[in-house]
Amino acid sequence: MPISCSFYDYLEEAATLKQASSIKYMKDNCIVKMEATIQTLIIKDKVEYMVLENGKAIRLDDLISFNGKMLPKSC
Repeated sequence: MPISCSFYDYLEEAATLKQASSIKYMKDNCIVKMEATIQTLIIKDKVEYMVLENGKAIRLDDLISFNGKMLPKSC
């Protein structure tokens, strides 16, 4: 499911600025919290991902919040 276009723009800005960020997302029905920097945003097999500086890829539709800002669910 695509995320909000304005939220995607917010993520792009953080990636461009190499901003260390607080990320909260769902994984296997558990909430995961981490601090990381987005390296890039990609689309693979019609799914949007953020790739972190450590190489970890997180589906954007699994995000709960980014830097405390809650994720709206659609464009």
